[in-house]
Amino acid sequence: MELLINVVLLGLLGITAIAILTTRHLFVATMLAGGYSLTSAALLVNLDAVDVAFTEAAVGAGISTVLMLGTLTLTRRREKVRKDFRWGPFLVVLATGALLVYGTVDMPAFGDPNAPALRHIVPEYIAGTRDDIQIPNIVTAVLASYRGYDTLGETAVIFTAGVGVLLLLGRRREEDEEAGTRRPERDA
Repeated sequence: MELLINVVLLGLLGITAIAILTTRHLFVATMLAGGYSLTSAALLVNLDAVDVAFTEAAVGAGISTVLMLGTLTLTRRREKVRKDFRWGPFLVVLATGALLVYGTVDMPAFGDPNAPALRHIVPEYIAGTRDDIQIPNIVTAVLASYRGYDTLGETAVIFTAGVGVLLLLGRRREEDEEAGTRRPERDA
């Protein structure tokens, strides 16, 4: 049953990705990207990566969608259609994808009890949680102590991106007001 759920969610991700690529309406693409992030979060929950799912839901579906909607207030509603196909970017993406797939060839099988991470680092985390940190919850110990700097770095990056977008949005409005060209109010 779990495999069926994973396959259905992966299929939904593929369909959503194709829909994002084919649409030219930027609002629709933004909403589909938010749906893609929520579907990714559901897949991560099903794969027992709840902490990563929370991050995906908050950053991917929450903050990113709000920032893209804010950006849409300053841009056109539709994407300009290009008549010519550009081979350079396509080949770069194709080569990057091939390298990423090649990098996964020697990975251990999913759930393999003899994987290097399970044989070396996990026993150290379990022993360290009990002896060094003295926190009864291993997940909390890993996120707050062992990966504390990583979590702090992720928070700083998200905060900096949010402040940057707010500064850009504020500067645009100030420039419009200084030039005496206020943007027309939109009817709801």
